[in-house]
Amino acid sequence: MKKIEIKFTITLDGKKVPEKIDWSSSDIQEQTTANAIMIALWDADAVNTLRIDLWTKNMMKEEMKKFYHQSLLFMADNFERATGNVEASQAMRNFAQMLGEKMNLVMENKFVALKNN
Repeated sequence: MKKIEIKFTITLDGKKVPEKIDWSSSDIQEQTTANAIMIALWDADAVNTLRIDLWTKNMMKEEMKKFYHQSLLFMADNFERATGNVEASQAMRNFAQMLGEKMNLVMENKFVALKNN
């Protein structure tokens, strides 16, 4: 059995606000820097989700909007792979599309019904 270790190192300022987020993996030789992380863990004993959400002072609002929009799309894809529930996954994608439009990240998606001739 292969084990992989993922390590996060968070540099905080005097007010305990993240200034830098570094991460590394035992599979990758170099350390990488990120401006935000969102980690969700399932606690089977408590039947609850544990979360860690951090972002640096340098994370711009526009980047945060993209981060959340893309995360919603990734969650929809992962949910479909994990459960096979295409309908619920599409509902998540539809919500991500609507949110993306409201944040001016994506263009309005106008669906045109095709007629069978």
